[in-house]
Amino acid sequence: MQPILTEVLTRILGATVGGRPAGTEEKASYITGVSTDSRTIQPGDCFFALPGENFDGHDYVAQVMQKGAACAVVSRDVPDAAGPVLKVSNTVRALGDLARAYRLMNPFKVVAITGSVGKTTTRQIVHHVLSKRFRTHQAQKSFNNNIGLPLTLLGAKPQDEVIVAEIGANHPGEIAELTRIALPDVAVVTNAHPAHLEGFGDLATIIREKLSISEGQRAGDVFIINGDIEPLVAACRAKGRPFRTFGKASNARYRAQDIVCSGTYSTFTIQGRPVRLPLPGPGNVENALAAWAVCDQFGLSVDEFAKAIESLSAVSMRAETLQVGKLTILNDCYNANPASMKNALAMLHNLRSSCEANRGRRLVFICGHMGELGPQSQSLHAELGIAAAEARVDLLVAVGEPPKTAAQAARKAAHGDLQTLCFDDTLAACDHVQEFVREDDIILVKGSRTARLERVVEALRQTKLVR
Repeated sequence: MQPILTEVLTRILGATVGGRPAGTEEKASYITGVSTDSRTIQPGDCFFALPGENFDGHDYVAQVMQKGAACAVVSRDVPDAAGPVLKVSNTVRALGDLARAYRLMNPFKVVAITGSVGKTTTRQIVHHVLSKRFRTHQAQKSFNNNIGLPLTLLGAKPQDEVIVAEIGANHPGEIAELTRIALPDVAVVTNAHPAHLEGFGDLATIIREKLSISEGQRAGDVFIINGDIEPLVAACRAKGRPFRTFGKASNARYRAQDIVCSGTYSTFTIQGRPVRLPLPGPGNVENALAAWAVCDQFGLSVDEFAKAIESLSAVSMRAETLQVGKLTILNDCYNANPASMKNALAMLHNLRSSCEANRGRRLVFICGHMGELGPQSQSLHAELGIAAAEARVDLLVAVGEPPKTAAQAARKAAHGDLQTLCFDDTLAACDHVQEFVREDDIILVKGSRTARLERVVEALRQTKLVR
């Protein structure tokens, strides 16, 4: 982070100063970093005391000052704080205010990516490719909310040229707020599908929310959307803002052709140039195409893009293929919604159908719930079960209550050709892994974050299968 005078920080935040007043030291005081975690505070950091469900940062202000924090930003009085304390009305909003100011202080370009599916993978691809030519900084993990996005921006160094950030939302208005912090030079909507329906209600609201990422853009900035999703295109046209499209359709500005998805990779062409993507599934082709649309804005050629993408690594817990003995595991348990579930099932199907050696192997789907679907949860889980049957899954293991609906629908759709098992929770599934998994199975593990299905992946790694 570029050092900022505490006096300047105070003005940016409109804060009042308490504790030991800023500016009373012999030398001017600077902040050299930002932290919201008292455990990782470094000397010179500005500590933002954020309220949370389990902890309140205000309880740790004295502790961080003892560790050398330059100052703390608080929203209530904190006794015994031996250092400058900047008081604001809302510390989360203040963090965003600082991030926006920092973004305006620096000449780097910002790429902001949103969408129902594929934000993180698209961000990783963009960062990987642009890093071949530019000093590029990206979000840590899925830092895409009103805390994570500001921390991403504030984590950039003065010498960085491009920041690649994610913007997510689970209720209306969130993206508009975040894009006004990021002020993206390039904004991308990877797609719009039913997700977070508990907060949004319907697809039309989701589309409006995704398109609001352009509200933080200025004249001359570039807005890119998925041209294969007609309701998204229609809504964008109605909005009246210029945009560019990527997709498979013939009228897409950034188009993929000759798409072939195998078990562990995908191939396609861009402008006649073959591209080999070391990630499986049609969803990842879509992500790569969105990434190409971004990279073109920075002057990269198709040839540069294709060469760079060949060395891309899998994203942890997102379509990550693991080999444990003879067992093949598709670890995609970071999160789940109807669209990402169908993408993952397509990958599972391809792992067997695209390889002659895999033809006799069993497909197993360890299915966690899809969260935040509201009143449509039961019907969407039923649709998931039908999709599992269509993917020719042999065994569906339902973990939790909603996936039991998927198991019932899968059995009915498969006409008895599909077996199911149901467990109340992840721990119970872990305890019985050895009873239902065979040593040469191909297994998809996927569910929403709260299901913590990575525990099942670890159980599969540790289990000594004898069948």
